[in-house]
Amino acid sequence: MGKYTLPEVPYAYDALEPHIDAKTMEIHHTKHHQAYTNGLNDNWEKLPVDLQNKDLLDILANINQVPETVRSAINFHGGGYDNHRLFWNNMKPNGGGTPGGALADAINKAFGSFDAFKEQFSAKTTAIQGSGWGWLVFNPKSNNVEYKAMPNQTSPRTEGLVPLLGLDVWEHAYYLKYQNKRADYVGAWWNVVNWDEVASRFSKAK
Repeated sequence: MGKYTLPEVPYAYDALEPHIDAKTMEIHHTKHHQAYTNGLNDNWEKLPVDLQNKDLLDILANINQVPETVRSAINFHGGGYDNHRLFWNNMKPNGGGTPGGALADAINKAFGSFDAFKEQFSAKTTAIQGSGWGWLVFNPKSNNVEYKAMPNQTSPRTEGLVPLLGLDVWEHAYYLKYQNKRADYVGAWWNVVNWDEVASRFSKAK
């Protein structure tokens, strides 16, 4: 058995209907996330022993310490594993709305208002070329939240950023329901965002 196992989704596959359909959720979790899990385990064994004893988050945060022969694979599968682990928990049934407290203050400070943040996040994430993710991240260097687009499965952690809220815009995340209408998927996703989880992640990052 490998070091990492497929994390459970904390709600039923149909719980995010009508915004994200049950079949997409099931395939996304059991096929795609499972594939990243398998790929991570397969390549973990190729790491030097001292790195194998570290946590994945430490590995991603210090990706340049991974030998070049396996770095790309760990970046892809490890990022895919962690990104999706965050993604399922970033959503919940009857989610959406707006954040409050310190997270709301940080968003207002960085973007001017929640509406401005939402508009920027939506536009930039919809415009990602090919496959990737749109992220709200915390930057420890500036002590502020920021927007960051990342290609493929590369984690914001590889750039010293703490991922808070991520949206997967690989076609497998939405194509069964939305086909090529990525903007419609992005718009619908706001209705299932779990702001309590994002706020908790932000509090720990601070």
